[in-house]
Amino acid sequence: MLDRFHEIEARMGAASEGPEIVRLGKEHAELKPVADAVQALAQARAELPELEEMAGADDAEMATLAREELQVLHGRLPDLEHEVALLLAPKDRDENASAILEVRAGTGGDEAALFAGDLFRMYQRYAALRGWRVEIDSLSEGEMGGYKEIIASVTGDGVFGRLKFESGVHRVQRVPATEAQGRIHTSAATVAVLPEPEDVEIEIKTEDLRIDTYRSSGAGGQHVNKTDSAVRITHMPSGIVVTSSEKSQHQNRARAMKALKVKLYDQQREALDTARSDARKSQVGSGDRSERIRTYNFPQGRVTDHRINLTLYNLPKVMEGEALDDVINPLIAEDQAARLSALEDEFS
Repeated sequence: MLDRFHEIEARMGAASEGPEIVRLGKEHAELKPVADAVQALAQARAELPELEEMAGADDAEMATLAREELQVLHGRLPDLEHEVALLLAPKDRDENASAILEVRAGTGGDEAALFAGDLFRMYQRYAALRGWRVEIDSLSEGEMGGYKEIIASVTGDGVFGRLKFESGVHRVQRVPATEAQGRIHTSAATVAVLPEPEDVEIEIKTEDLRIDTYRSSGAGGQHVNKTDSAVRITHMPSGIVVTSSEKSQHQNRARAMKALKVKLYDQQREALDTARSDARKSQVGSGDRSERIRTYNFPQGRVTDHRINLTLYNLPKVMEGEALDDVINPLIAEDQAARLSALEDEFS
């Protein structure tokens, strides 16, 4: 990897074509953390014999200083080795990709739609804090507010790597706004996060598509479409259906085709992961969207992630997106530990 890094640095100085410069720059950015960590580890290891020799010198003051530095270095080495191991551990190939975010109301009627709306706003705020762009591709509003379904593109660096652990069933326990007796209800919403990598090469035959246009529905008023501009595309071999319901039919067709490619890519990815099921047995990385992954208990202000038995009492900040990293970071750490364990098993 170091050889490749140095080769790219040399080629970047000579490249003149725009696409090649972009490609080299992207690969350089991906490899630089590895190169920096490996070089830091190599430098620390190279200092060891010099310090050991100095620690046995006749000069007492120099020997004392060398022993102190040696002690510090021995303390740093395991951290440097761990950092390099993490960077070299197998990674999700779509780690840095943008993503399609789908939130749907589950069991619970109107309250489930309201909760789906709350979840989507949580992700919107979280995306804004990280500098990501969110574009709504299609939505179906609930009768009392919220969403029966909302699909959006989230664009930015590392979106899928952070949001992929959100896929699954999210359960809420609270007194709904529609509840007159003050009783706590349990409702659910499902979240799916699909990678949207660049340069996806998915062959789609025209004869495999059924494209329908229809009038999008809304809450009423001047913003409801008066023409059949919404687009629904059905990919008949797979049964995948995608929609886009913005104002421009041309834009809707382009967005729906992009969404179809993402879903077909995700289908291929799932099939490949299933074939390598042994590598997906960690409970964090299973990605099973039918699995209940998290409970949001409003009366107690509590969030529980059931995959790693994590419980936090900062629900308001989590729902604002401010503290969502308090949930995501431990999931990433657990996933990294599983990947390191798999790497160690491979080498042993």
